[in-house]
Amino acid sequence: MFHIKTLELVHWDFWRRFSLPLDAQIITIVGPNGSGKTTLLDALRTLFALRCSGKRDFRRYVRRADRSFAWIRAIVANLPGSSGKRPFFPCLSDEVTLACRIRKAGGDWIRDYTIVDGNQDIEALEASNDWIGLRDYQHRLAWGGLTPAITKVLALEQGDTDKLCEYSPKALLELVFDVFGDKEVLDNYQAAREEQKSAERELDELGIDLDRLKTQAEEKKAEANRFLEWKQLADEAQALQAEIVPRLEVAELARDTAAERGALRRVGSERADKLAEQRDARLRLDAVRTEQDAGKAERARLKDGDAATEQAYLAAHDRVRDLEKLLAERDTLRAQLASEHGADAVALEQEHEEADTARARLRAKERELVAAFEDKTETLRAERNRNSPPGDADVSRFRVRLSAEGIAHRSLAEVVEVTDPVWQAALEAILRPYRHLILLEREADRHAAWALGERERFRHFIVPERETAAPPRPMSLAEVVEFDAPVPRWLADLLNRIRRVENADAARDLPREQEWITRDGYHRERRGARHLGRPQEFHFGELARQSRIAALQDEITALDKQLHALRPKLDEATERVTALRQRMLGLQSAQLLAANAGRYAAAEAELPQAKKALTAAIAERADMRGTLDALNEKLSGIQIEADRRQRELKAIDQRLADIAGEHGPRRRTQAERILALRRRRRGMPAHWLDSGELAQLAERYGDARGARAELERLRRRLEEGDWITDPAVLVVRDRLAADVALRERDYLDRQGYCATARHHTDNARAAYIAKLRATVRQYAKNLKALGELANLSVDCPTPHLDNDDLSLAQAGLEVRFDFDRKGAVGLNDGEASGGQQVMKSLILLIALLMDEARPGGFVFIDEPFAHLDVANIDRVGTFLRATRAQYLITTPVTHNANVFAPAQLTLVTRKKQPGDDWAPPIGVLQRAV
Repeated sequence: MFHIKTLELVHWDFWRRFSLPLDAQIITIVGPNGSGKTTLLDALRTLFALRCSGKRDFRRYVRRADRSFAWIRAIVANLPGSSGKRPFFPCLSDEVTLACRIRKAGGDWIRDYTIVDGNQDIEALEASNDWIGLRDYQHRLAWGGLTPAITKVLALEQGDTDKLCEYSPKALLELVFDVFGDKEVLDNYQAAREEQKSAERELDELGIDLDRLKTQAEEKKAEANRFLEWKQLADEAQALQAEIVPRLEVAELARDTAAERGALRRVGSERADKLAEQRDARLRLDAVRTEQDAGKAERARLKDGDAATEQAYLAAHDRVRDLEKLLAERDTLRAQLASEHGADAVALEQEHEEADTARARLRAKERELVAAFEDKTETLRAERNRNSPPGDADVSRFRVRLSAEGIAHRSLAEVVEVTDPVWQAALEAILRPYRHLILLEREADRHAAWALGERERFRHFIVPERETAAPPRPMSLAEVVEFDAPVPRWLADLLNRIRRVENADAARDLPREQEWITRDGYHRERRGARHLGRPQEFHFGELARQSRIAALQDEITALDKQLHALRPKLDEATERVTALRQRMLGLQSAQLLAANAGRYAAAEAELPQAKKALTAAIAERADMRGTLDALNEKLSGIQIEADRRQRELKAIDQRLADIAGEHGPRRRTQAERILALRRRRRGMPAHWLDSGELAQLAERYGDARGARAELERLRRRLEEGDWITDPAVLVVRDRLAADVALRERDYLDRQGYCATARHHTDNARAAYIAKLRATVRQYAKNLKALGELANLSVDCPTPHLDNDDLSLAQAGLEVRFDFDRKGAVGLNDGEASGGQQVMKSLILLIALLMDEARPGGFVFIDEPFAHLDVANIDRVGTFLRATRAQYLITTPVTHNANVFAPAQLTLVTRKKQPGDDWAPPIGVLQRAV
């Protein structure tokens, strides 16, 4: 490091202007208290950008001079070191001028610094403009050897230089590393440790945030499950209402219909049996009556006197009875005619049902054909009245929006006309991607049209740029097209670029780059050749319109033929249903009535006369009643039997009447049930009536009643439950799940980063410990060297350092001194004398300033000889002379003269006399060589 050669002060404290030679190793500054010894050192501290002693600063000193400026100028050595570099490179002279100009600006004192090559006086410096700021100046001084660590040593307070031995081992170790250590190594270690702590804090915060996010994700997952449960219940309720209940009801109707059909069949069979029993009962009744007639004849033969009368009575009675019986039979047949049923009636009813179903199917087919016929007819009528091609629904809707916005436009098909029908199919194949292209009438409308197209997501081109098509090239596809309005240039170029050829063989002689197309739509372009497909319907020109009209006419003709073929079948089915319905109106009773109609009419005409004859016979018989008592007893027994037979017949008749009364309503109910079944079944998908699926539904719900009960239960549950019905909860659940996965990945990445940060911290700590050990070894080496100069033994063992923060925090530097071989003493153990304390502090201090790469330098020491006896003063002086540093030592005038023994230069300060403006200049005593 450099040393000081001269010092010049202007307006510093109470000194006006003077120069001092400082080109000596040991400089003693002597004077009474308050004479300016510390003031002189503070001038040097200010010049070297150090902190002044105590609570003083440079402003205190320049204010005392009562001037607007002050100067501190020094000449320092700029000799090359062991490496050949000069301290103040690029200054190449052996001397360099360091100057500090202090001036008042804006009410405050500011400092300007400069470093000038050679010996420059203050007047020359004032004329120059080579001034630098404080930080740049400190950086230049650090390059010259006055590092920030050394400035800490030079800035020690007055009296602290002899108290280094009172430092604790930890404080001394920190001071040593600050001076000798590599600041970058310490910064790297501290930065790595802070980065590790920051990474660990971020990891903890990320873990807390991850736990919170997981909790939110679980909550949203539970809400999503509630929504899915609600959705499942709502879907099941909807399915029950819209599908399951109707299917089960139809199935129940079908089962009830089948069961009732069987019951009706059984009732018909029972009726047939009862009719047979009725006939048998009548035959038995007739037999009893025949026996009764025989008794009466016997009685007539026995009674000669009443024979004629009785005979007449019996004859008249029998005739009336027979006539009434015949008429009763007629009435019975008439009653049975309306309700007669049986196996034939069931079969007839089934046949009638099938015929009615067939007729309904034919009528539905007729309605479909009529609707299609009317639709095609309306389309044909519109096509004949329209010149434009049929539009796509999306295109038509978008064109309506364009018109509503006032944007005039046309479609490409409205401006294209095909002049050669032979090439219609080829042109349609080429223009198929552009058939719905929109041409704007005004190019200025393009942005509004494009904005509308973006909003409506219109998938076809909207073209504002149009121009009149160029004349077509011979044999090009453009030659068979006429444009009624300007078109896009690329469209005209496309058609002009394609050449028409009869077939692929005809294109053999064309150039390789020539595009061509055949009539059938086989197209060759730069990518190759392919068939574009023949369009099913044409879109461009009058030929396309006529083709659509012809196709519609063909479809209408085909529909008309189908109607003509269907209507006779419908009429035949209607007639069959009518005939079957008429057959169902009467069966056996009608036939019997028709067969005995003559007999019944004659009996009805004869009955009044027969009744008159019976009345006359009864009158005659009354006279002969007594003679017939015996015969009447016999006949009474016969009558009892006849009554029993009559009751039996009546019971049979009553059952038949009951059957007739039941059968009609049941059949009507069955008919209504069948109609209801047909109505409910109409329009249902085929698989709804599949027996397997119905069996599964029945197994799950039982019947329609069970399904309705389940539907009601689900509705109550949906109404009473606290459900989540917003499907957005699924999106939130998925997003939170994705966020959790992302945060977990970030957490794992951050864990890896923390591990890396710990590894870097360990490496930086290891480098710091290695540097610290090297620094301690260097400092110990300096201490031992200085101890040898002072004729004492110094021991500075390397502290135990482990690669952890706790070991570094507890580490300290234990230095032990052995004076006069009386035993080693520590830094501040109370066993050393005052002089030994000063020697220890000086050794500790000067060892801090020893640098093999930059030997020399200077040291400020305030009153090192205080409280020392003569022997210790000489010992300290000898020690200072043995070192290579430049020392500026202050001492009061009360000390022994031996304090001046080691000094080559003595500066004598004096107090300012009262009444004087300036203090006396500093005296200079230089030892003769």
